[in-house]
Amino acid sequence: MPIPLRQTIRVGAYVLAQHIKGVRRYPLVLMLEPLFRCNLACAGCGKIDYPDAILNQRLSVDECVAAADECGAPMVVIAGGEPLLHREIDEITRRMIARKKFVYLCTNALLLEKKIDLFEPSPYFAWTIHLDGDREDHDRSVCQSGVYDRAVAAIKLAKARGFRVNINSTLFDTADPERIARSFDDVMDIGIDGITVSPGYAYERAPDQEHFLNRRRTKELFREIFKRDPQRRWSFNQSSLFLDFLAGNQSYRCTPWGNPTRNYFGWQRPCYLLGEGYANSFKELMEETDWDAYGTGNYEKCADCMVHSGYEATAVMDSVKNPLKAARVALRGVRTEGEMAPEIILDRQRPAAYVFSRHVDEAMARLNRGDERVQSTSGAD
Repeated sequence: MPIPLRQTIRVGAYVLAQHIKGVRRYPLVLMLEPLFRCNLACAGCGKIDYPDAILNQRLSVDECVAAADECGAPMVVIAGGEPLLHREIDEITRRMIARKKFVYLCTNALLLEKKIDLFEPSPYFAWTIHLDGDREDHDRSVCQSGVYDRAVAAIKLAKARGFRVNINSTLFDTADPERIARSFDDVMDIGIDGITVSPGYAYERAPDQEHFLNRRRTKELFREIFKRDPQRRWSFNQSSLFLDFLAGNQSYRCTPWGNPTRNYFGWQRPCYLLGEGYANSFKELMEETDWDAYGTGNYEKCADCMVHSGYEATAVMDSVKNPLKAARVALRGVRTEGEMAPEIILDRQRPAAYVFSRHVDEAMARLNRGDERVQSTSGAD
């Protein structure tokens, strides 16, 4: 079962409680980035393009735990960078689990064999291993040969140790539906618990700017992929309505506050994918962000986005409001033929603003003044 029953009940009850209380905006998943440093340099990644002084910074255990307490979301995704480079990642994870948070630790798995003894299986914990297709596709995506084989070996090791293991696949316009389908068959044969899949977001700082998907191409690609699983073998760690959205069957607006992000800079505005500003507290993020300024149809940088960090929360909330609709999709499968749902009109979106350099310059100025701690790479293994 890709999403454990315990988690389904807890998260469903949490969402239902927010609706009953009339809460309009609330978090579903805390996206926690305890560091930006990584041991790979993937072509489609825009998360690690920082000076060394910033890459060397780490959130402390207490800062990570405080973010989870402040946010209150039932789930925590620990991302990065590469989280296993953080020398206290095991303690961060244990403290989250002690709070009964459902923790997904995202990793490229290069350090998993070395670090696995620091962790214990738990119904509140799962590894999420980056795997973008088959050996050729994945190694090309991460710009290094041999990474696919090491990731697969890590999956087998973690499963043998009794852990829940998911994969996270990010797809670009080079994706071939037949090969992606075979890769999903392969990982199911290995015994993974679930698949998380999403189109890549067009990071402005990503080295490869030529292979991001537009929305029409995304929908066509996912229809072609899903139709190659007539027996419904693949187990997705995602809601049925989000998968239906990827195939063009739902008209959704993104929910950027559903996956708030905490990293070295603070609480990131407006979402995990865009760093347009930072709040000092979660309360400030929720109350002072101009949410209507973002999202597809509102902002040029969001025009082609269909990423799970923006739309999964929308789909989950829709599932709670319309359980019969969600159940129909879950039972019948995602529709891969016929007319697609209406698309969001883009003619009123505001133009993109480019503020990355300003945020970096301000952070570097603070570090150079000694206003903040400077941690060396000795803080990582």
